[in-house]
Amino acid sequence: MIDVSRETQERLDIYANLLTTWTKKINLISASSVPDIWTRHISDSAQLYQLAPKDWRVWADLGSGGGLPGLVIAILGVECPTREVVLVESDARKSAFLRTAIRETGVNARVVQSRIEILAPLAADVLSARALASLTDLLAYTQRHLSAGGVAFFPKGQKAQLELDEALERWTFACEKHPSKTDASGVILSIGDVKRA
Repeated sequence: MIDVSRETQERLDIYANLLTTWTKKINLISASSVPDIWTRHISDSAQLYQLAPKDWRVWADLGSGGGLPGLVIAILGVECPTREVVLVESDARKSAFLRTAIRETGVNARVVQSRIEILAPLAADVLSARALASLTDLLAYTQRHLSAGGVAFFPKGQKAQLELDEALERWTFACEKHPSKTDASGVILSIGDVKRA
């Protein structure tokens, strides 16, 4: 569990219950991971919030799916009304779930139902994507949607170094690796200053 206020914990509980219920109908998270929802999904997402700069205004979560990490970020940042989380999701049923979760938790977030590559640039201060695409593809989205001086967070598993090596063939970027607090073999890539090689 994460150390948060009682009100924030209540919002996280509402979200966890919604995620569990809706997963029975649509594939938001794998059914086998539901018993470990707090570690595998919520705490895993929360660690991105802890890495983010304190002065962010717009956080864009690409391929948001079940709202991981985007809705967790919105819940953790709810007490700062100047912040907005943009949840980008092309699937209509997942977008419906996200809108329901936003309404039920009362967070400052909005859903943009669109494909990432055709969406007008978001100029986000922070960008995230979890289990969406290879790093090479994520960097194309980052270049399009991250503001100058912004930072992108991409959780990656055992193949993180391989993805980095492949991405460096096509892109130049600043990168810092943070060990995952929830997956011994995982890292969080903190990326900025993305340009085509």
